[in-house]
Amino acid sequence: MSEHSQLKANCICGKTQIAAKSASLNIGACHCDICRKWGGGPYLAIDCGTDVSIEPKENISVFDSSDWADRGFCKHCGTHLFYRIKQSQQYIVPVGLFDTDENKAKHAFDFDHQVFIDAKPDYYCFANKTEDMTGEEMFAKFAP
Repeated sequence: MSEHSQLKANCICGKTQIAAKSASLNIGACHCDICRKWGGGPYLAIDCGTDVSIEPKENISVFDSSDWADRGFCKHCGTHLFYRIKQSQQYIVPVGLFDTDENKAKHAFDFDHQVFIDAKPDYYCFANKTEDMTGEEMFAKFAP
């Protein structure tokens, strides 16, 4: 599935709103060390592209987490808002932030890929059939 939709999301406290004009409906899991430390487990997210608005800007704190990406969170409640690729300004947003009740009838998310599969610990395993990429394969596929 490679369908894209306009989606809205918000943080736990509701003070920070996200609007993605062309979000993928394909969910990916990242198993890298940084994602697992950030959220306590795999990062389940969708690619929202570059046409993303997060408001109000003063509610967002950004952490420079690596040479290639930074991560944003709500200053009020700490909700993880995005993983952003520095070079392309592409936003990867946690799928759990999207208003599922509003989107349930309109959107069907599909868990279809996993990255950094070589970093996934043995204590969990998803049953879904997905495209699995190691960190090296992912960088080879998406690096400029």
